[in-house]
Amino acid sequence: MKTPSGRTPARPRRDIPAGPAPDAARLREAALAHLARFGTTEAGLRRVLQRRVDRWARRAEGEGQLAETIAPAAAQAKQAAAEVAQALAKAGAVDDEAFAAARARRLNQAGRSRRAIAAHLAVKGVPAATAAGLLEETDELAAALGHLRRRRAGPFAVEQPPSPEARLKALGALARAGFPRDLAERALDMDPEDATDRLLASRRG
Repeated sequence: MKTPSGRTPARPRRDIPAGPAPDAARLREAALAHLARFGTTEAGLRRVLQRRVDRWARRAEGEGQLAETIAPAAAQAKQAAAEVAQALAKAGAVDDEAFAAARARRLNQAGRSRRAIAAHLAVKGVPAATAAGLLEETDELAAALGHLRRRRAGPFAVEQPPSPEARLKALGALARAGFPRDLAERALDMDPEDATDRLLASRRG
């Protein structure tokens, strides 16, 4: 049956019963499906799986299951989620260092400061020691130049040399993005041609 507009109406959504709490097999299947689409760390995968358990608990509660039954089942499922994530990491399906290296490189090329990259990696569950080693390899001057290029500021401004007001504005933007003052000033003081060459060389690796 079609609507007057000629479209087939959507079927009513049927809520899926909560059923029992996710077990290790179901969680591993969910983990592999997630890894097929997204890169992540062991900690990140553990959080994804544990959120899945939280969603089950909310559905179970909405169906009227007893809280004293839901709580221990959810706790057991969350422990299974942690074990699944750990097992996949040991098997090499999850590699914190490889994930962190790829993400740090992408964020560096996107014009993110080391401070911003470190914060991002911490949120993703990358160990601080792993992140510190990778951050030393990033080209922060090139990142600052990338930041300026996107904003058409500093060496990439249409008006050369930029006005004192434009320079001050760009300096403030770099500071808010986490770039140190001395490095920000180096980026702003670069000759436009040299800045472009440095940026291209960094992106070629």
